[in-house]
Amino acid sequence: MTLLSEKIKPFHVILGSKSPRRHELLKHIIPHFDIVNVDINEDFPSTMAINEVAQFIAEKKANYFLSQQKSNEIYITADTIVVLDNEILGKPKDENDAYQMLKSLSGKTHVVHTGVAILHEQKIYSFFDETAVTFYTLSDFEIRDYIKRCKPFDKAGSYGIQDWMGYVGIQKMEGDFFNVMGLPLHRLYRKLNTLLN
Repeated sequence: MTLLSEKIKPFHVILGSKSPRRHELLKHIIPHFDIVNVDINEDFPSTMAINEVAQFIAEKKANYFLSQQKSNEIYITADTIVVLDNEILGKPKDENDAYQMLKSLSGKTHVVHTGVAILHEQKIYSFFDETAVTFYTLSDFEIRDYIKRCKPFDKAGSYGIQDWMGYVGIQKMEGDFFNVMGLPLHRLYRKLNTLLN
């Protein structure tokens, strides 16, 4: 049996993401890859089921690279959304928006969806994973102090599970921790292994 790290050596892997969390995570299963930013319109059909949105946007990002892909290249793209009461919480616009989001998550369970798309040999293979996250009840002081110190303005739902909020604010979690960070490594590893057989 050949490990993924050996299977992937003939390929030039490119991560289409500006997320530093995804950069760090991917290093754990693929030692060498390049990073490119993709800036697309992340709109989605209003009639689309919420559990399809992250995967749809990840596929849009992969499609961006389709026309320029070379034969030895593999592109990986992803998108993460936070869903509370059937409503998508995106990245906060400002401190007040971040406060409102965290206040709404306080004491409740929400679901984090990450969609992943792999562009390989001019075909897009995609999947999504989901993790249920339950917050403790947070005081106003804790929320405002967190926003001031951690500045979660580049994170869906206004928090990072890998920082203070994850250390003390999360009561329980069902699913992949790395999915909440932005890249479900377990699923991605297995998908790549299957594609490169």
